This record gives sequence, structure tokens and C-alpha cells, in this order.
Amino acid sequence: MALAVNDSNFQDIVMASDKPVVVDFWAPWCGPCLMISPIIDELAAKYEGQVIVSKCNVDENNAIPMKYRVMNIPTILFFKNGEVVDKVVGAVPKKELDNKIASLIQ
Repeated sequence: MALAVNDSNFQDIVMASDKPVVVDFWAPWCGPCLMISPIIDELAAKYEGQVIVSKCNVDENNAIPMKYRVMNIPTILFFKNGEVVDKVVGAVPKKELDNKIASLIQ
């Protein structure tokens, strides 16, 4: 299952991580977010130990989505060494997300 990140733990979990990190910005009322939520959880299990897969609820957290200019959800940011290296906006097929995560660990 994906790890919940928020404004207060983002620095420790995402920015300070020695592993690549995927952050899914979502909201409970967002249909496309709910469609990809099970995919995010599946990928979290698949890449456990290699990549941190997380979710950030934009309704409960304002600072981080604002900092990364998250204007639409779902937005998925891919971090490596504390830097955004890739981004996906909208619901995309599992294979696309899987490929992007796989490229983080190569």
C-alpha cells in the first residue's frame, strides 16, 4: 500500500529519501484519482524496497501541492535525489506508470 505523505512529513519521506519516490497527488472526490488508486497500491507492492510510492491528499495538504504547482489531479511526480525527474497528469494506464517507475531504478 502507498505511504501517506503530507505537508509535515514530506521533507523526511520524499526529499531526504535515498530511494526514488513517487507521489500521487489526489482527492477523495476525484473520479480519475479513484480509478488509479488501486494501480498505485499495486505498484507500491511491486516495487517495495526499491521505490517509495506515496499519496498526498490535496484537500488536506496545501503547501506541497502549491510548491510543485499541482493544478490538476491526479498528478504523479517522480522524484530522484530530491528532484522531480518526471511527471504524469491525469489517469494513465498501469503500464505507463510501471515503465516510469522502472526507469527510476535503472
